[in-house]
Amino acid sequence: MEQNVKQPNVFKRVFAKRGMGQVITVFFGLIVLCLVFHIINPNFLGQRNVANLLRQFAPFLIVGIGQSFVLITGNIDLSIGSVLGMSCMTSATLMCNGWHPLAACVVTMLICVLTGFINGTLVAGCKLPPFIATLGTMQVARGIAQMVNNNMNTNSIGEFAGAFRDFFYYGRIAGIYNTFWIGVVVWLVFNFILSQTRTGRHLYAIGSNIDAAKLSGVSVYWTTTKAYLVSAACAGLVGLIQCATTGTGTMDAGLSYEMYAVAASVIGGVSTLGGQGILLGTVVGAGVWSVLSNGLQFAGVAVGPRNVIIGVIVVLSVLVDVIARSGRFSRKPKS
Repeated sequence: MEQNVKQPNVFKRVFAKRGMGQVITVFFGLIVLCLVFHIINPNFLGQRNVANLLRQFAPFLIVGIGQSFVLITGNIDLSIGSVLGMSCMTSATLMCNGWHPLAACVVTMLICVLTGFINGTLVAGCKLPPFIATLGTMQVARGIAQMVNNNMNTNSIGEFAGAFRDFFYYGRIAGIYNTFWIGVVVWLVFNFILSQTRTGRHLYAIGSNIDAAKLSGVSVYWTTTKAYLVSAACAGLVGLIQCATTGTGTMDAGLSYEMYAVAASVIGGVSTLGGQGILLGTVVGAGVWSVLSNGLQFAGVAVGPRNVIIGVIVVLSVLVDVIARSGRFSRKPKS
């Protein structure tokens, strides 16, 4: 009899864990989307397109992970797309000027991480609103992307960067493109940090109640800065992937990626109000985003309507999150 009483409670705890219920719901929605697009075009779930889907999915996942860390603290990072573009242009320019690809990648990632440190300092140290702070660094990073090669896209990074392109784009392990496996490794690392370490607990604490977090001894400055460091590092990594994909540096690389990052996070259950969300949800959200983008293209939907549909989904996801959280916080305690 006791077991019959306890089991429903365990079941409820699994579904209630930091938005797990929404993750499961969205996952079933992802399955439905795949079936719908397969019915519209049977080639959608063909082996070739699935391989490309997994490769396209990884950049959405990686930037979504970075944005999730920031959103969980109750902030936002609008500079992701520009940092991505800065990474793409900087790495390509260095390689075109004879730098070894490894050295170019290291220097590029250091520059990106520095941008994340500046974001964290502006938001948590100088108390600037995150929207304004990251809007400013967004413009600065995009300007650097434009200036690094004298306001021109770079030439091809050349055959000497073949190993670089194989690692980030063309290479395969177990028949699946390396890009996907890079995304998996990034998720494993940062999911462990978020779910199993003190830093992860502090991120949730700040997003849930910043005053209570301060009283508990949490360093708001360093914890917030860590979130922005993760975001910038993820954007920088995707910039390297973009460089390997195109084989050149393009000044407009990363445009709209801040929206992709927010979409992957929020669709997967990460709250824009902070303190809630898991990276498993970001995986599902990135999957929905990549399936929508690819599936609408397979369905023959023009670019304009595709953007409208995806934009509406993003807005509705945020709206549902705000309504749900506001309803939860507005409940009056029982007397």
